[in-house]
Amino acid sequence: MFANVLRAALASSMILAPMAAEAQRHRPDHREALRQRHVEQAQRYRQWRRGERFDARHARNYAPIDYRRYRALRAPPRGYRYVRSGNDAVLVGVATGIVAAVIANAVR
Repeated sequence: MFANVLRAALASSMILAPMAAEAQRHRPDHREALRQRHVEQAQRYRQWRRGERFDARHARNYAPIDYRRYRALRAPPRGYRYVRSGNDAVLVGVATGIVAAVIANAVR
């Protein structure tokens, strides 16, 4: 009886081993999963347009900007401020959150 069980286990291992190796070969590695996650995150961010309501949750590298540090930026009008979204400087109304201007590649 033990011999029959042993034969059955040996036969199933001979059948299942190549299948397991094949599955292991097609499994994406960790780096590929990280790259895919990075692409998905990049797609969540948006390009801002004038007149839209700015939402910091959808801005890449969001941070308030001091306009004096960048040559492409002038002093914002009263009631507005610059914020960073990726490499862009976005002029946003403080009270309303409406985008007044987008200066592409102003921040590096």
